[in-house]
Amino acid sequence: MGQLIKLENYVSRYEQDMFHYPAQYVRLKRTNWDKLKYDWENKQAPIMIETEESLAANEVKAKRWTRFFNRSSTEEEDGTVDINNHNLPQTEVQLKQFFLDSLLQFQLKWASTTMREMSFIDQQYQHNLVLKYFLQRFPDTYLFMYNPVFKLKKASIDTDIIMITPVEIYVIKLLELPSSQVIIAGDERTWFTEDQNVRSKLLSPLLSLKRTYKVIQSVLNHAELDIPVHRVVLSRTNQIDFNIEPYQTQFIDRDRHEAWLTKQRQFISPLKHKQLKVAEALVACSDTLSVSRPEWERQDNENFNFE
Repeated sequence: MGQLIKLENYVSRYEQDMFHYPAQYVRLKRTNWDKLKYDWENKQAPIMIETEESLAANEVKAKRWTRFFNRSSTEEEDGTVDINNHNLPQTEVQLKQFFLDSLLQFQLKWASTTMREMSFIDQQYQHNLVLKYFLQRFPDTYLFMYNPVFKLKKASIDTDIIMITPVEIYVIKLLELPSSQVIIAGDERTWFTEDQNVRSKLLSPLLSLKRTYKVIQSVLNHAELDIPVHRVVLSRTNQIDFNIEPYQTQFIDRDRHEAWLTKQRQFISPLKHKQLKVAEALVACSDTLSVSRPEWERQDNENFNFE
């Protein structure tokens, strides 16, 4: 399951320590899957996800239990749940999907809060199938920036999906239309769609890919980092008709998608130091809008000395 290190301009836990959270996530995922599977096999309750969070900078770390289930109004506040009263997965395949869906909510929290700050996340992300695809179909060591906003020279720049693998970066523009339409690649400004011999103009996805590519290269050059950057036009629903792919650009349509995805899923590598340095540099240059979390505001007010 890929890691969501940045979502739009929301505050992210990964901003605080890029060399801690990716490895912590992999460890927590493995630990909680083992526990969930054991509880499921032995019909034990509660089924929860365990996380480790620092209560504040330089304070002692504590363990906190966060519910796997979205608690209903009739359930107890202690966080336990009677698994015999819930429609739990009947097979291990279903259990894995249940686990991944639970982790998606956990990831959204990490991508919109820190211990002291929070961003107001758009609720559509709770059920965003595109985000779910990228986070659930790729390896744990793939780091995703989902439509991040960069802040360069006081200008805000919206960008495409950025996938940081252990050895390279993919800039991905998703282009998905009704399946009856064929996408016809054109130049950098204009592409076309064709449906029942009716052709229509389409803004070229190469425009935004080029913009995102330039932003990434600018950040990498400033940080004196070197890693291959590839551009991808991805359509899981449509055929892309083209003569030749531009330099360092791939067109992945519905006919090529499964092979491309399988190649990514079969890539086995641990997190790399350069990968984390690249991710750290990119996140550091991205924009963040956040406010103090209410619990910290209350604590600060209580501790404030008015003398």
